[in-house]
Amino acid sequence: MQEQDLEFYAEGIFSGNRRVIAKAITLVESTLPSDRRLASRIIERVIPYSGKSVRFGITGVPGVGKSTFIENLGLYLAGKDHRVAVLAVDPTSRRSGGSILGDKTRMEQLAAHENTFIRPSPAGDTLGGVAAKTREIMLICEAAGYDVVMVETVGVGQSETRVSTMVDFFLALLIAGAGDELQGIKRGILEVADAVAINKADGDNLERAERARKEYETALHLVMPSSRSWTPPVLTCSSVTEGGTANVWHTVEEHRRIMEDTEEFGQRRRQQALDWMWTMVEDGLKQRLYENETVKRKIPKISEKVEKELISPSAAAEEILSYI
Repeated sequence: MQEQDLEFYAEGIFSGNRRVIAKAITLVESTLPSDRRLASRIIERVIPYSGKSVRFGITGVPGVGKSTFIENLGLYLAGKDHRVAVLAVDPTSRRSGGSILGDKTRMEQLAAHENTFIRPSPAGDTLGGVAAKTREIMLICEAAGYDVVMVETVGVGQSETRVSTMVDFFLALLIAGAGDELQGIKRGILEVADAVAINKADGDNLERAERARKEYETALHLVMPSSRSWTPPVLTCSSVTEGGTANVWHTVEEHRRIMEDTEEFGQRRRQQALDWMWTMVEDGLKQRLYENETVKRKIPKISEKVEKELISPSAAAEEILSYI
């Protein structure tokens, strides 16, 4: 039965059937062992047909207008016959475990375009605001023929740099006039960004955006570039003007050309594959730890000792790890 299911999903993905693609992604995100087994087989089946897209990560401070930016750029690309997939990671409430998953309502025009596919995913407990299965979802979208895959992250912060380990181009989207710009973003983001774009550079905000651009340009001179062949530029863009984000795409294309010419592109993709492997190893070890029956029995008593300060947290951790 699972063999039939595998071919059903593979054929649906290869033909670009949105409904089947969405169902396959649901399997990837599932925590049920049977779903995970089938999802693994689907990934193995489609992986030879993946890898041909431009993988584009976008992060930024809350209120910067990431969704509006993505819709503007996505419509521009779709209008030029690109097929665009948007993987939007929604924040998950630590209290309820729920997430809003409202990205389609924030990108109505883009969601309605025949050349696009938008998939919101809950961030869950994943560090860095990137859903644990984003890489696998990216492979499915690529196998379905999407040649641009955008990954929108939850917000901005030191942990957000994890997205840079899974994309070809990492954009830090910022705005002017939101306080002290240079204090508003972590140094770690600038160290891995392939470009910085000051959004909302339109109307009365043009002068402020240009001033912010110069400030960030100065700041980037103090940061060691992540590539030996590419110096990250600072751009301005407008997400409410038709074609107002096209210059960002031209920068992405120029970056891709230089990376391929210098062979850094292939090196980066290979390193990302290794990073992905070790991330999956770490996730698997954590999962097995929590599923271990001995550990499950011991955790309440060990936790109680820590709360009563009878043992230190480090000693408690060592004791838990000794059972696996």
